[in-house]
Amino acid sequence: MTHDLTRREALELTAVAALTTAFRWTPSDARRASDLARAARQGAFQAKFFTPHEWETVRVLVDIVIPRDERSGSATDAGVPEFMDFMMNEREDGRTPMRGGLAWLDHESRERFNKTFKECVEQERRAIVDDIAFPKRAKAAHSHGVAFFNMFRDLTASGFYSSKIGIADLDYQGNEFITSWTGCPDAALKKLDVRYSD
Repeated sequence: MTHDLTRREALELTAVAALTTAFRWTPSDARRASDLARAARQGAFQAKFFTPHEWETVRVLVDIVIPRDERSGSATDAGVPEFMDFMMNEREDGRTPMRGGLAWLDHESRERFNKTFKECVEQERRAIVDDIAFPKRAKAAHSHGVAFFNMFRDLTASGFYSSKIGIADLDYQGNEFITSWTGCPDAALKKLDVRYSD
């Protein structure tokens, strides 16, 4: 069976794993952060961990990781920056890598384009992200950027797919009472390239 994962499908698969392994965050931590982010969006949100400059950089970068598309809103639409701010306040082990990675992005941007990452145009931002998004292809000189981006991408996916927008994007059908089980829908079986044995 061969199935080429889309970028969004790959992010879906890493969402929970990022919380439980890389940052030692539990699924309940993710739900709590998502709930708090949703509540924060209803009022004027003030970041507690991120500086104003970092906050703007995070908002740009999360939407590079998960942009708005025909299926759903972007990472900022889903409240991922708010989710990240909450997580950084709750989990000390992520603070230094996050702050250092955002500083690395600005340093790299200044080296290449003489401006901060958030001041770069989309093509310039993509050039930097493309150099750190694929660990096997990345230059050794970009190892710090690669480590940061791996963490950041996983955290973005975790925040997005634990949000209302992300759950809708997954077409999650759980939490519904089923009176009788008639089997997996044909469309799902076909997508997975599996069938019931005779």
